[in-house]
Formats: sequence, C-alpha cells, structure tokens
Amino acid sequence: MPIIRFNGDAYECPTTETVLQTLLASGVALPYSCKVGICHTCLLRSLKGRVPPAAQQGLRENLRLQGFFVSCLCRPEDDMDICLPEDTHLLGRAIVVAKDFLTPRICRVLLEPATPLYYHAGQFINLHRADGLVRSYSLASVPVLDRHLEIHVKRLQNGRMSNWICDELQVNDAVDLSGPHGECFYVSGNPNQALLLIGTGTGLAPLLGIVRDALYSGHKGPVCLYHGSHEYAGLYSMDLLHGLVERYPHFHYTPCVSSKPSRHTLVRAGRADDNAFADLPNLSGWRVFLCGNPPMVRSARKKAYLAGADMAEICVDPFEVTDLRRAPRD
Repeated sequence: MPIIRFNGDAYECPTTETVLQTLLASGVALPYSCKVGICHTCLLRSLKGRVPPAAQQGLRENLRLQGFFVSCLCRPEDDMDICLPEDTHLLGRAIVVAKDFLTPRICRVLLEPATPLYYHAGQFINLHRADGLVRSYSLASVPVLDRHLEIHVKRLQNGRMSNWICDELQVNDAVDLSGPHGECFYVSGNPNQALLLIGTGTGLAPLLGIVRDALYSGHKGPVCLYHGSHEYAGLYSMDLLHGLVERYPHFHYTPCVSSKPSRHTLVRAGRADDNAFADLPNLSGWRVFLCGNPPMVRSARKKAYLAGADMAEICVDPFEVTDLRRAPRD
C-alpha cells in the first residue's frame, strides 16, 4: 500500500482511494471543492515519487513538470512525499475595476490582472480569498474583445464566497486568482460545424464567452443557445443576446423558464435542455457545450450522445458545489 508523507506525517493510501480521500479521512484540512477533477482547488505538489498521469489531466505543462497534481484524481502507485503548493507558483493578483448586478441575485465582477492572463473564452478561474476560501468562476469575457476578465456570481443562501463578493467586495479591492482551467471553449478550424449551447443560471457566463468568440472568429455554421432558469427573474443578458440575433442570422437564442408557463412572448416554457433536444433531435456532427446545474449537465450529456453527438464533441462545465454550498445554482 503506497505511503503518503505530508507535513511530517505518513498516511497509508489504499489503492481504492485518492490522495484527497485519504488525507480528508485522516482529518487533514485541505482546500477542495468539486472532488471530481474539474475545479483544481485541491491541487498539491509531489516532492518525491511518481505522479500518475491521470492526476495531471488538464494542467498546464509547466505545472506538470514541477510535480503538481489534482489530489482528487490521484491514486498513487508508489510512495509520495507531497506538499501544498506555494502561492507564488499558482496565484496572480487582480484588481476589481467594476461591479454591478445583472439581476438581484447575480453580480457581475470585472477584474484587471496585474499580469496578462492567457485564456480561452469559456474557461474558468479560481478566486482565492485571504482566509484560504477558494471558489471557481467561469469567464464570460473574450480575450480579443474584452480588456477585463468578467465573472458572474450568483448569491447562494449559504455561499460564503458568493455573499462576500455580493456584499463586501468593492471596486479597487485586490484579489488573488489562479488558472485558467477547463476545456469548455470554442475551437476554430471547423467554421461550418453546428454548435449547440445549453446553460442554466450563471452557466450562461461561459456560454456568452463561447458564443461571442465563435461569432467574432467568423463561425458560419448555426449557433444555437438555450438558457434556462427556474424563474423569469433568473434570465439575464437578454438584450445583449437579442442584439446578437439581429446581427448574426445564423445565431439563435432561446430563453426558457421551467417553473410555470411564461407570459413573456420571447420566452419558452420548460427546461432549456428539454426544449433544445425537442428542437434538435439529430445532433450528428454537432459540437455541444453544457454548463450549469450538474444534474442537467449529466442528463444532457447523455441525451446529446444518444442524439448522435460524438462524445469527444460534448464539452461540459458543471457548477459543482461543496458540502457547504448545498443549494445548487438554478
């Protein structure tokens, strides 16, 4: 059984457990969030011992070469000496340059990094609070179009980070961030491919970036965006999206409300994913982007595959929540 050495203590790591599971079960306090390898909050560094390749999926090459790994994906095959990463390896400083509310519960924050951040529209960054709290937020901005990083933060009932951002974070405050991470972004090279984008709640944020990036890049195939919310008040950026519809005839935008029949003529009743798959039953050859509520993302991924989409063409960004944030984003 591999031995994990961390902070001067040794822990046996069963082959059925990840490094994160072993350390948490032993009472070690570590930062983590999604536990499924998406957010990279649980990043650790190996000082000695081989890192399984699966534990470095999605990491930039310079981090892989320095021994960084995602602890919730790491099932060690050999003994490992590990440590927490130093902030200087991962964190960058950014200044809050603007903050406003897109809805009463959704706050838009614009950040100006101290050094340039090279990212794709639709990726996400991790925001680090001074007390060690970390949360992931997708980028709605597009590098070639926007000077600042843009994130959308939904206030959660028990959300320590979201309530802090909504209530306390001020313009000109400095924050630390890491990233970018994620593989849910537009890839040029196939401009005639049809694109389907489905999002719920602030899952619209990365989709806004992806749509704007694709249209700006000259994408010619149909681009179909379905955005869903439980209530009409959860829909936002509708004027921006309707403006894109007028400007780009091949862009189609369908806002959806699932709680009850909508009185708004431009809004469809029902779930965004249900409406999308009813309208587009054959997705062979399409590229699909799914962002937002994890149950929706998991269900829609299966439905997209059954509708003919290649699994390699289905990009997902589920907004996983920690145990302290049980109320999911709608």
